[in-house]
Amino acid sequence: MLKTLSFFTLLLLFNVMAKAQSHTDSVVKHSPARTLTYKQYQAYLKGEAADDMAQVAEMNHYPMPDKALKWKKELALNPDQVQKITEIKAYMHRRRLQIGGSVIATEKMLDSLFRYHKMDDGSLIFYTNRYGLYQGELKNAILQACLATQQALTPQQNDKLATLQKTD
Repeated sequence: MLKTLSFFTLLLLFNVMAKAQSHTDSVVKHSPARTLTYKQYQAYLKGEAADDMAQVAEMNHYPMPDKALKWKKELALNPDQVQKITEIKAYMHRRRLQIGGSVIATEKMLDSLFRYHKMDDGSLIFYTNRYGLYQGELKNAILQACLATQQALTPQQNDKLATLQKTD
């Protein structure tokens, strides 16, 4: 009886482990660009990549437009400011989408050249420089949005936003 019970307990344990493994495997999604994680790939596709590139601006009270809009009531933004900051946010999003698509295409090209053993020095220099250019464009788009947002706010609104963000 004890052997039968142990056998069924062991069988049940293996069954649970197998189901857990298959569930995990079905949840993990793979990126079409093998060199990017699914999360990175989706962020580039959705125009949400590289928020961390705004750090230098945000540390010095040049806010991201979405953060200023989040506090529009507390900052008492007027309709013109809301429209201007919304336009800044939309432009930054469009640029992030454009650049994100270029980053994905470059990653795929690098992967393809290496995978099919077609890489040479010239191609490597070209595509890695191109990649660096896209990263610079992305950072510029984000920092330009921070600069424009800061300029759309009054000094008092900028100070208030800095205070609000500290408590957030």
